Amino acid sequence: MNFSIYAQEKKKDSTKLEKLDEVVVTGQYNPQSIKKSVYNVRVINKEQIQQIAAVNVADLLNFNLNLNIIPNGETGRSRVSFFGLDARYFNILIDNIPIVSDNGVGSNIDLTQINLDDIERIEIVEGSMAVQYGSDAMSGVLNIITKKSSDHKWRINTTIQEETVSDEYEWFDKGRHIQGLTISHNFNEKWYASAGITRNDFAGFFNNRQGRDYIETDGLRGYEWLPKEQLTTNALVNYKINNHQFFYKFEYYNETINFYNATVRTNVNTQTSTINPSATDRIYTTNRLFNHLNGNGVFNSGIRYNVSLSYQEQKRNLNEFNYFILTQERTAEIDETNQSSKVFFSKGTLSNLFRGERFNAQAGYEFTYQEGFDREAAGETNLNPKRRNIRDIATFTSAEIRLNEKLKLRPGIRILHNSQFDFKSVYELTARQLFNRGYELRVNIGTSYRVPDFTELYYYFVDANHDVRGNENLNPEEGLTAFLSLKKKSWLNDGKLKLENNLKFTYIDLRDRIELATVSTLPLQFKYININKYNFLGLTSNNSIKYRNWNASLGATLFGISRTLENQVNANDKHLFQFQLNSSLSYRIPKWNTMLSMVLNYNGEEQNYRVTGNDDNGNSTFSIETIDAYAWMDASLRQSFLNNSLEATLGARNLLDVTRVDSDFLSSNGAHSSNANSRLLGYGRSFYLKLLYKLNF
Repeated sequence: MNFSIYAQEKKKDSTKLEKLDEVVVTGQYNPQSIKKSVYNVRVINKEQIQQIAAVNVADLLNFNLNLNIIPNGETGRSRVSFFGLDARYFNILIDNIPIVSDNGVGSNIDLTQINLDDIERIEIVEGSMAVQYGSDAMSGVLNIITKKSSDHKWRINTTIQEETVSDEYEWFDKGRHIQGLTISHNFNEKWYASAGITRNDFAGFFNNRQGRDYIETDGLRGYEWLPKEQLTTNALVNYKINNHQFFYKFEYYNETINFYNATVRTNVNTQTSTINPSATDRIYTTNRLFNHLNGNGVFNSGIRYNVSLSYQEQKRNLNEFNYFILTQERTAEIDETNQSSKVFFSKGTLSNLFRGERFNAQAGYEFTYQEGFDREAAGETNLNPKRRNIRDIATFTSAEIRLNEKLKLRPGIRILHNSQFDFKSVYELTARQLFNRGYELRVNIGTSYRVPDFTELYYYFVDANHDVRGNENLNPEEGLTAFLSLKKKSWLNDGKLKLENNLKFTYIDLRDRIELATVSTLPLQFKYININKYNFLGLTSNNSIKYRNWNASLGATLFGISRTLENQVNANDKHLFQFQLNSSLSYRIPKWNTMLSMVLNYNGEEQNYRVTGNDDNGNSTFSIETIDAYAWMDASLRQSFLNNSLEATLGARNLLDVTRVDSDFLSSNGAHSSNANSRLLGYGRSFYLKLLYKLNF
């Protein structure tokens, strides 16, 4: 949604067109422009998503500074790291509702499971949002805003997308194959409804692996990146009357991941001298139901209300069996539900409690009840695993104080209670100051309090090759976040040239941070522990230029992370720094309805402290892990036909052909480990073609 205003220059007899930013809603009392928001908000609009043919959130976020996607080809999952903190500190929402996953609610979500079908925009708020969205929002919030209206009576979108996976592609058996259909209808001025379905079939990445039917015992059976198929269906009904709106949104998600074990048993029949090799394979099936009922509007008094009720279910089923490769038979088959969660969530706010021009306030509540079990995580093999439940209830309030036309303050407090821990309060102070010549200053300071999740408390995976355990004696984390942003907007050449420059500083300090650490090397054992202190320092510069049909951006960030643990033998609290660079360039050819674009993201060498064992006295020893630098580059061409009814996007992902990035450890004596390993990040250079047909009437 865009607005335009005309402003007269005093020194020049000319008219300048100032195009205001999109209206945002995340963290706001009322929908308003980005300039008026006290928070630093980034918006990814529908056109940007279409330009890179993104199907899910993981496709989209690789090219944002301070925000990294961390994929895992062995599990098929992708998670996010924001300002150096992992996905547990970054809240992911759909229309302000946190999403349930097999690891929690709202945080630590597998980004490949969030479909981008029929969305309006994505809003990313940087800095502490713990007062409004809880301590999972310590580093920020990503809010997916879905489409709830249309300019047409009927709108029908159909999508077909074909992609290679590196150089692997066949119509059914290799590559990535995506189909989608969305239908929406305006019945009248009050009623709107939509429904959609998307299928995403990722056939896996072989690399040097040999697939399901390979019978040799050399460890090359299976896939390097697991095959999976995802099906997402959704429906929405929206009702508007006067200043009130009510909608109900439903979504069903199904995912199937196939794991083909690389360990092959020969199975020689001594009587017939024949072989029938076998392997223990698994099929993981995830089903998720999402229900969201919302009412929002403005009373005659001017008070704005927003109330949401949500019920979600998530189940992850395991089908394990002994697969005979030559005869394709299954034996010793086991079907069980490994993980199950049921979540009831409700949130309500009352805003505009005071109608004065200089003072406003908001009050709200939030309630979460989660019940379920994780048989695999807790190491439970019995038929009736132990169900656990967690209840969180919170009340929060904040005020907006406008000291003058340009300075606005927002202090806030949240009081929360967890069923396993005591009452706790978190605080936040946010300020926005507008200056002359287009300068905007924003400051955000907030505290946080995060309780351990299910995995951190109860995880138990012990067999002949693994020993990974949770820790029921963990302490909650407490932290402080400080965020400062200075933005400058300039219009030159009678408004034809727009410049935007943004300089940001981030400080995050965590006490009792929870991490998975090596607590013993012989035998090798891992356990979740509290480290005493975690500190993040970051400086980011974002710059963009728009001139006629050209858009370009260049950004860079330098950040450092330090960790401190009691009884350290060889670690100190110095910061380990990393550099990132981001750049984009696009050009629109109006005459041909053509858009060309390219994006680049460079990640410099990364270093991390890791607890890797104990000395003779039982004290923890640290090593430094070094991960080599790497870069992502994508390019695309989008062309419209038939009066914009047909849209074709031809593009390439990962042009620099990144698959694995080397890493090694620096031991306490300064020597590098001889066993260098690598981190799987991508599946090589890939090409795609997306066709979108739009029928509006």
